[in-house]
Amino acid sequence: MRTLSPVLLGLLLWPAVPSAPPLPVEVAALDPIDIKEWPVPWERTRPRDPYVGPDGKVWFVGQQGHYLAYLTPSTGEFKRYELEPGTGPHNLIVDRQGFVWYAGNLKAHIGKLDPKDGKIAKFETPGVRDPHTLIFDQKGDIWFTAQQANHLGKLTVATGRVQVIPVPTPDARPYGIGIDSNGRPWAVLVGTNKIATVDPATMQIREITLPRAETRPRRIVVTSDDKIWYVDFAAGFLGRYDPVTGDIREWLAPAGARARPYGMAVDDKDRIWFVEMASESARFVGFDTKKQDFFSSTPVSGNVRHMYYHRPAQEIWFGTDAGNIGRAKLP
Repeated sequence: MRTLSPVLLGLLLWPAVPSAPPLPVEVAALDPIDIKEWPVPWERTRPRDPYVGPDGKVWFVGQQGHYLAYLTPSTGEFKRYELEPGTGPHNLIVDRQGFVWYAGNLKAHIGKLDPKDGKIAKFETPGVRDPHTLIFDQKGDIWFTAQQANHLGKLTVATGRVQVIPVPTPDARPYGIGIDSNGRPWAVLVGTNKIATVDPATMQIREITLPRAETRPRRIVVTSDDKIWYVDFAAGFLGRYDPVTGDIREWLAPAGARARPYGMAVDDKDRIWFVEMASESARFVGFDTKKQDFFSSTPVSGNVRHMYYHRPAQEIWFGTDAGNIGRAKLP
């Protein structure tokens, strides 16, 4: 009997898209922004999850090509660093010293690349076969999700210690992750209608159930007021959870129930940005959290799975399934 890959199995589990979705926002009335894309020279390698290093180089992974690479935006130059065959790097982040940390999704480790000599240090993730998305906290330590293993985890950078925490709900599939102002991680559980958080002092996990049973939250960000925002991939909503009051509010995306919102970021004005995958063309959408309305929509070349906001330049960087690295200049 043929076994389906975890990625294919995950796609088959998504709820059906409604055939006649409402369109609450007239897309033509939303303002576009300046977006530029660079084709990555290595075809069919799924370049994704760019992150800007301290020297301005834009690092990204080749998930299907098993490499790390960077783009120099001013020249268009690309440089590639090979990983062990079959690593399946899923995500990377760059620290203040310029070291590149990546999730070895198919090889059960978090790696640290020194760009000066190409050497890689590996930190095994015990009991967790698929580290997924990484994020730094305020101390420079790394929190991460593990979708198929159903765990959250923490790597203490100074010691190399890795701690992993099982998610109580079976098959919850922790996916996107964010950090609040107190260093507390928040993760979406895309296999169910829940989000989760961990107390860094006790390493105890708590789950919060979202009101609609069909909700499948896929990415998450935290605004400056420590409210938690998520995109619902299944039904096309942008949602907000208030940890103080427990209140949850949702807004239907411009493309309606078919929007399939995925990659997500927040800027320093607390504007939420995400990409709709299922409209006629993928669209980069902006939402004003203060006015509580959508104000921008711009086509991009393909689906976007993750985004990174680079505050110094007021830019958001992303990779598309069309094989491009993209930059959005924010107004």
